[in-house]
Amino acid sequence: MSERPAELRVVLITAPDEPEAARIGRALVDEGLAACVNLVPGIRSIYRFEGAVADEGEVLMIAKTRADRFAALRRRVEELHPYRVPEVVALAVPEVAPAYAAWVLEECAP
Repeated sequence: MSERPAELRVVLITAPDEPEAARIGRALVDEGLAACVNLVPGIRSIYRFEGAVADEGEVLMIAKTRADRFAALRRRVEELHPYRVPEVVALAVPEVAPAYAAWVLEECAP
């Protein structure tokens, strides 16, 4: 495979609860936008939104995808998500096990 690990992205997405995170995560995997989505329950988010500080429990979703699929993944999260402004943050992956990179790239091939 000629693709480099730098073509992978880890995407952080928060959701209000586990059922909502599972619904979104399953859609991303079913639609080939992510190879895998991990759900990390029990996080606490403190943030400012529309002039007020919020302090709420959330679920962190960690999606693994290709760089060239990020825009489609972001759009799909925005369509599915109950938040008006969902968190969708992509991080570049400078190093990764070659076999894992190949699997992610293959699973998310357009």
